[in-house]
Amino acid sequence: MRVMIVGGGFIGGHLAGRLRAEGYSVTVAGRCGADIVCDLACDDAAVWTERLRNYDALVNCAGVLAAGADYDGVHTRGPIALFDGAVQAGVARVVQISSLGAADGITAYHRSKRAADEHLTMLGLNWAIVRPSLVVGRGGGSTGLFSALAVLPLMPDIGGGLVQPIAIDDLVEVIWRLLQRPLPMGLVVNAVGPDRMRIMDLMIMLRRWLGLGTASSLPVPRWMLRAVALLGIGPMTRDSLTMLEAGNVAAVEPLVAALGFVPQTVPQFLANHPATQGDVLAARLLPMEPLLRGLLAAVWLAGGLVPLQLTPMASNTHLLARLGLTGTAAIGTVWAGSLADMAVSLALILRRRGAALAGVALMSVYSLILSVIAPELWADPFGALVKNLAVLGLSLAVHAMEKPHG
Repeated sequence: MRVMIVGGGFIGGHLAGRLRAEGYSVTVAGRCGADIVCDLACDDAAVWTERLRNYDALVNCAGVLAAGADYDGVHTRGPIALFDGAVQAGVARVVQISSLGAADGITAYHRSKRAADEHLTMLGLNWAIVRPSLVVGRGGGSTGLFSALAVLPLMPDIGGGLVQPIAIDDLVEVIWRLLQRPLPMGLVVNAVGPDRMRIMDLMIMLRRWLGLGTASSLPVPRWMLRAVALLGIGPMTRDSLTMLEAGNVAAVEPLVAALGFVPQTVPQFLANHPATQGDVLAARLLPMEPLLRGLLAAVWLAGGLVPLQLTPMASNTHLLARLGLTGTAAIGTVWAGSLADMAVSLALILRRRGAALAGVALMSVYSLILSVIAPELWADPFGALVKNLAVLGLSLAVHAMEKPHG
């Protein structure tokens, strides 16, 4: 069977691995690093028709949940064009990964998913719509976030309604069984685990999985979560907060009846995938990333503002005379350097990819020039140049923590 998976992120990546292990011919279409580079929000049905020719099955795993995300493009217009292309290409079956709660449409995220789901059901294709609850597994955004909160000395209790997590292995099993299901097919599956729990219960399980001892918790006021979501200063968005408050549960019995297997409990799944030192390190570093990025941005901002606002221009230009730069040329060089520093700071604040490496390059140029014209600065008691080594380490750490393109 030839299968195209659209969206090579968490779910799509795990699914591709399982299908290839089963001997399927799999092509992953995604934004970067995929077998086919695509832009789901922009590609039209004609483009997808050509891509999907000679494929037996299509699985749409594309999805995004973030402040400012293009829900209409990624969840509605893009999938509609994708499904229309599948019709024209003669694809035998289509599996759409939607979201538990899409039927009710309580958020813009859910409504965008539901619109694509409804369009798919009207095309005369053999289709299945899978609506997962919170998905637990290594590499998942939710698992990473709740693991990071779980390692804190005082775990934040963010409250909310009940959730019914499903293990990524079981979600992949659901999709695999749907690809094997005899045709014709038209089925909606709520993909949930067997147990309902609070987010705090899940965090306790993840903390135990990471091999850490017990920890106390502190309730987080709802107004604080709303403020964080409104300001966009963390992973919480208004849609995700609404979903958290509403809960995310469904009966597991229809899934068992339709597909013939019982999903694992979260503790069972975690026991089958023991945590590594890398998992612990990732959980501890995730909360540090905004702090490290902010500190690095502050260093570059200070490097730009101090020469222009706090020190006499004569102090800034005296070393440039050793390069033969005086007067207007020296002052212009100081301004250029300061503006470059502030540009790096702004890029870090705006989370532009490669900003930390741009800072490394700029700092390397500064250090090289100063090493040539003023090598005595390496012995300066205040560490005028030696401190650059610490900034280098911080810059490399921030760069290493950047998320790859999906």
